[in-house]
Amino acid sequence: MTAQALLRRATGLSVSKAMAERAVRQRMERTGQDDSAAYLAGITPEEMTQLVELVVVPESWLFRDPQAFYATVELVRERWSRGRTTRIASIPCAGGEEPYSMAMALRDADLPRAAVSIDAYDLSPACIERAQAGVYGRNAFRVQDVAFRERYFTHVADDSYRIVDALRTQITFRQGNLLRFDTDALGKHYDVIFCRNLLIYFDKPTTRAAIAKLSALLADDGMLLAGYAEVPAFCQHGFAPLQYRQAFALKKDDKPPAIRPAPLPQPVRNKPQLRSVPSLPAAAPTPARPGPPSTPAPIAAAADLLAEARVLADRGLLREAGDNCHAHLAREPEAAEAYYLLGLINELAGKMDLADNYWRRCIYLRPDHYEALCHLALLAERNGNHTAAATLKSRAARIYQRRQASAGH
Repeated sequence: MTAQALLRRATGLSVSKAMAERAVRQRMERTGQDDSAAYLAGITPEEMTQLVELVVVPESWLFRDPQAFYATVELVRERWSRGRTTRIASIPCAGGEEPYSMAMALRDADLPRAAVSIDAYDLSPACIERAQAGVYGRNAFRVQDVAFRERYFTHVADDSYRIVDALRTQITFRQGNLLRFDTDALGKHYDVIFCRNLLIYFDKPTTRAAIAKLSALLADDGMLLAGYAEVPAFCQHGFAPLQYRQAFALKKDDKPPAIRPAPLPQPVRNKPQLRSVPSLPAAAPTPARPGPPSTPAPIAAAADLLAEARVLADRGLLREAGDNCHAHLAREPEAAEAYYLLGLINELAGKMDLADNYWRRCIYLRPDHYEALCHLALLAERNGNHTAAATLKSRAARIYQRRQASAGH
């Protein structure tokens, strides 16, 4: 079994071949091994934990996308007014930034500790250890207003601050893999679940399995907070949006799937709906593999190329998937979905500059392409360009709100 396949089986994460192999090389150097096949064949649970640590992405900060916390405060206040405690889960919690932000927001709202319980889970033991310590550096305080730092943190050294014990002890941190949660024991246990920016690292089958787990964990009248790039996937698998502005909140959908409106644009389907778009300007780059046939292929045949490209990408055959996309573009040069899929393929290959380029071509052709905007925003965040990320998220949020309004009519 390849390193990539082994990590996917262990965690569900769709990491690139290059990232998986780099992690294996690092662990082999650390453990003094020189045969990768023998290393992978003899890997122990403890060693797998160390390997996973090298590929997980524990990137977060305090009060990231704050509207989600304010929406939760509103729900907690309403339930506490009826004498009901709200049970909250953060999955994954990275270094604890999300659950601590929730605890601070609740304290700022003068809600008593008895009004909530907060559990936080992460696949990474190192993340759990860091969260329990509650010490954060400059990167955790990225929002413009950091007045909360004066209220809830003490300065420990240089740019490091430690959260006060009153909040640190309010949260129960546990190491855990969402895909292996015991939903019999925890069925419908949580009233609010934060699961933001996890599904973007999963393939389609793992995404379905993760959403099924979350649905089983969430109370029937509960609220789930997703990452803005993940809302379409949730809406495809039994959830519907709630009317909280820019919170990307969802509930379980009690309508039959056959009559449920689709509130957001869907990801690439088996047969995407191609639309007419303005021609690219003369200075715009052309597809890397031209050579169109003398007679354009039928639309259905072109759409099948994208469907096959998606399947190939899910199997890790990135070069073949890219070939299909380029063949599609040779027939349909202004197909935004092909550029979107090429962005995903290059992201999986670790070629982030190319991914960025393809997604930008996609939104040039289709300015309302929700998923491409979300991926560009995430990429801007990872690159530290928070102004660009905020602009892209704002555009995505406006599209999200319009789709919600359309679905309501």
